[in-house]
Amino acid sequence: MKVVVLCSGGMDSVTALHWARAEHDVVAAVSFDYGAKHNGRELPFAAEHARATGVRHEIIRLDFVERLFASDLLKSGGTVPDGHYEAENMKQTVVPFRNAIMLSIACGLAESAGAAGLVIAAHGGDHAIYPDCRKEFMQAMDEAMRRGTYAGVRLLRPFIAMNKGQIAAAGARLGVDFARTWSCYKGGAIHCGTCGTCVERREAFMRAGISDPTVYASNDPLPPKPLAR
Repeated sequence: MKVVVLCSGGMDSVTALHWARAEHDVVAAVSFDYGAKHNGRELPFAAEHARATGVRHEIIRLDFVERLFASDLLKSGGTVPDGHYEAENMKQTVVPFRNAIMLSIACGLAESAGAAGLVIAAHGGDHAIYPDCRKEFMQAMDEAMRRGTYAGVRLLRPFIAMNKGQIAAAGARLGVDFARTWSCYKGGAIHCGTCGTCVERREAFMRAGISDPTVYASNDPLPPKPLAR
């Protein structure tokens, strides 16, 4: 199947790109520059992996998001919080309806490029904090995309039942160089090691039982998972 892959430059989406390259005919990888604090760190890695896989890469600017939306993930927002990625304070990093906006644009690109599928790396660990990563939302978007395109574009979610550790293991099998990916939401010179995405990244390599190539500013013990509400 001809597919388009959403690729931010993070470890999940880069793994999805390599997975799609092995399983499908990838006609394009698409990234979005929407004013996130870490866009400048992750987008070059998306471009690098697109080149490595011989895939056309498009970066689409969504400058209105930083200007109009409220989220501490954005340059216009507050400080990115530290802690476990499932903690209540991580909701501060949610960008309202982000995936719906990106998927809608990427779906139009997919149909225009002759693709019948759109690959997103949403996974099981996203569900606690991000409503637009949950199964019900993804199923609704899949139906909307199929009904709203002549090509009946499908939303492919190869990692939806996996945790980040399983994705790390899958990426290792595919030969992904995780040192050439970015996770930290703070977007500094190196990964901070303490924000939710850094904690999730560190935990993923531990779960997968593979070496973490990432340099962190802090290697303090990981925070405990919050108690279920």
